[in-house]
Amino acid sequence: MRTQKFGVKAPFFDKGGFLYTKGQYKKLILRYNYSMKKFFLILSLFVIFANAALCEPNYSYNVYTMNPNNKNQIDPEYLKSSSMILFIVDFSNSMNEKMGDRTKLRVALDTLTSILPQIPSNVQTGLRIYGHRGGFTYMDGCMASKLAVPLKPNNSGAILNSLYQTSAVGWTPITYSLKQAVNSDFAGVGGKKHIILLTDGGENCDESPCTYAIELMKTRNDISIDVIAFDIYDQEARNQLRCTALTTSGKFYSANSPDELKNSLFESLNIDKDVRGTIKINP
Repeated sequence: MRTQKFGVKAPFFDKGGFLYTKGQYKKLILRYNYSMKKFFLILSLFVIFANAALCEPNYSYNVYTMNPNNKNQIDPEYLKSSSMILFIVDFSNSMNEKMGDRTKLRVALDTLTSILPQIPSNVQTGLRIYGHRGGFTYMDGCMASKLAVPLKPNNSGAILNSLYQTSAVGWTPITYSLKQAVNSDFAGVGGKKHIILLTDGGENCDESPCTYAIELMKTRNDISIDVIAFDIYDQEARNQLRCTALTTSGKFYSANSPDELKNSLFESLNIDKDVRGTIKINP
């Protein structure tokens, strides 16, 4: 204890030559902590926005325009050069939304039912689905992706059977599904590999399919990804999906009606797979 001004006795703290009462010192510490929290919050936001700007994908492309003439059959000559086709189909909860008098899921199933049997029996096809189960945690929802039907010839019946037995209940882990397709579904498989991704939404699991596609193309040139954006109007999601397709020498389709979905699928199975976009990738 020491006598302060006016002879009042009180506990004090000597910091840098200044005398503080216990109450004054506590207030000083509180103000200091508050200031530091503000500082680190501002610093964190700065780092986040700086990284977003610096990590923006470096690519440019020309958008493919779909043939206005409806396709009525699949060209078997084209499929000879694209002997492996993996369909990745969205079963997220939003596929239960209405499109006219049907749900989007029903529209997709009806369309695939009319198209899959036309694929020549010698072509290897398979099915991966995501969103087929819900999740109480982030990890559960973002790992809800599975190979429902492995790649093999004459597979249309098995694919349709699996599609009709699946419910749309979950999230949209697009990037995780693409990684699983490349690393697991296509493991040990040679030749050209063609993914057709049908989705009604963008990635919602804190990953970027565009960034993954850019990184993939630095080491692989045997995989192309066609993306059918089914009833998607969010521009950021469309940009990510468009990048994913064109970076891999695939095609991007916007399908906002049942007819457009059918035409998009036919186009994806018929068109020449020559590069239509010019992609610049930093080494």
